[in-house]
Amino acid sequence: MTDPRLIDTFRSQRLTLSYAEWGDPAAPPMVLVHGGRDQKRSWDRVAGRLAQTYRVFAHDLRGHGQSDWVSDGDYGVMDHVYDLASLVEHLGLERFTLMGHSLGGNITLRYTGLFPDKIEKLVAIEGLGPSPKMLAERQAMSVTDRLMRWMDQRRSLSDRGPRVMQNLEEAKGRMQAAFTHLPDALIHHLTETGIKTNPDGTVSWAYDPAGMGFSPSDISHEDFVQLWREITCPTWLVYGATSWASNPAEDGRIEPFQNASVSVIEEAGHWPHHDQFEDFMTQLEAFLGSV
Repeated sequence: MTDPRLIDTFRSQRLTLSYAEWGDPAAPPMVLVHGGRDQKRSWDRVAGRLAQTYRVFAHDLRGHGQSDWVSDGDYGVMDHVYDLASLVEHLGLERFTLMGHSLGGNITLRYTGLFPDKIEKLVAIEGLGPSPKMLAERQAMSVTDRLMRWMDQRRSLSDRGPRVMQNLEEAKGRMQAAFTHLPDALIHHLTETGIKTNPDGTVSWAYDPAGMGFSPSDISHEDFVQLWREITCPTWLVYGATSWASNPAEDGRIEPFQNASVSVIEEAGHWPHHDQFEDFMTQLEAFLGSV
């Protein structure tokens, strides 16, 4: 693992958000965006390798890591996109490479569709959102049922407090039970950087559990696809062979992209960059032209 060279903050929509930086300040910039229930330091291993070529940045999404939580627990994806734009403005980046995982991949796709001239190359790791099958099932529900489901989910999440664990070892045990295939050193790192210490010495995961739901005020899927059509840079869509996510090369979602390729990482699930690190990095570096 490679520790960041710098950890600092920036402001976005009255929130204070944390970001980290790796690599030579004179190198070409690259921004990494993590997924839900994750945080900026989960990129340490990837960022350490990329820092040989790039000046790498990653921030904690609102409600994650060392960044502020919102008061009402409503975390819209477009608010995350706005935060990314605020980080880019704070750093003064004119043109850069962008990569995101899961929710972070969704954020990066939207940002690139809005600001296509800013992005040199884009990597979205399982970031296209629900499969066509899942979307069809959702659309088959009446608007009343969808909104009632949202209200029930919102009520449940709002009532849920952060999970309290006695110490790092208990948290590590929970992480290990959920991701039995990951090496112990990575489990330890993801746990150590993914918890916060409470006033009484116990620990909790460093994310707002209220932010795990969906928002009915998000842009439509049709608008999201239109943003894909606006992306002009080379785009790499990455999937794990054993993941729940649907392969866009097989379900037709690659069609709107102007210049995209899809790779499936063998023996990897939803975290290809953790599950098969060397294979992922070899293919990533080839896409970026870093080797």
